Amino acid sequence: MVHEPNNWGRFGPDDQRGTLNLLTPAVVLAALGSATTGEVLSLAMPIRGATSSPAPTTVPHLPGRPLPQHFMSVDGGDYAAGARPIGEGLRVADDALVVTHHGTTTHMDALCHMWSGDELYNGHPAARVRSYGATRCGIEQVGGVVAKGVLFDVPRHLGLDHLPVDFRISAELLAEIATPGPGDVAVIRTGWPVVWERSREEYWSGQPGLSAEAGRWLAARDVAVVASDNAAIGGLNGSGLADESLADDLHLVLLHRHGVHLIEMLWLEELGRSGRTEFVFVAAPLRIEGGTGSPLTPLAIL
Repeated sequence: MVHEPNNWGRFGPDDQRGTLNLLTPAVVLAALGSATTGEVLSLAMPIRGATSSPAPTTVPHLPGRPLPQHFMSVDGGDYAAGARPIGEGLRVADDALVVTHHGTTTHMDALCHMWSGDELYNGHPAARVRSYGATRCGIEQVGGVVAKGVLFDVPRHLGLDHLPVDFRISAELLAEIATPGPGDVAVIRTGWPVVWERSREEYWSGQPGLSAEAGRWLAARDVAVVASDNAAIGGLNGSGLADESLADDLHLVLLHRHGVHLIEMLWLEELGRSGRTEFVFVAAPLRIEGGTGSPLTPLAIL
């Protein structure tokens, strides 16, 4: 039973898309007007190298999580004996990609990713989340996201390169920077990924992020998605966990109660340097039926 304000039932008893329902054709068309130069920026971290090499460990990730696995057949060193012949003098290299995205690469969380008690978002039974996938609120319900993106470049606003490790962004601070409207994608820059190049130990010492009140402030403004360059939207401590109580856990506040999808581990440095606050945000997760999330490459069209 959900006691605080929420979106359960708002879009119908069978709804599995949450505030993505706000992205009507009219809202999408209006969002396209946010592009003025046509420049396209990728907001994704790279998936780099095979697990047989040190390359995957050079991309920001949380410790203790399985890294993405990229195998190729061209050199015979991974999953096959060599490049596959397709005709005289012709050969082709194949790829196999295994991505465990939570905490290891840019990804979107589905509404079935986290819940409380026996119910998913909108009262769907949590028992529908099984080892073979979730039959309710899976990532395949998302489709494509085309919306107005609103950048909250918090460190730039404060005159910093990145936020301190224990910094929690307040609703008041977000309001100083911008006010998103219904159907917008709120993009939060903490600058924390730049710490990775300086010190992995510092990167793993915790992470700055949104406070619970800031998450509720965004939900009250009917954003379609909340996205950030950190690993959990909210902050993390040195153990890689949130310090907030379950009542204030941002995954429960946003995913479970309000049906707001989350995108984590973005790369926002070029977007921040562009000085743009508003832009067209485009993202499409893989149609993994019953998936709790998906890797994706979000785009900002300036």
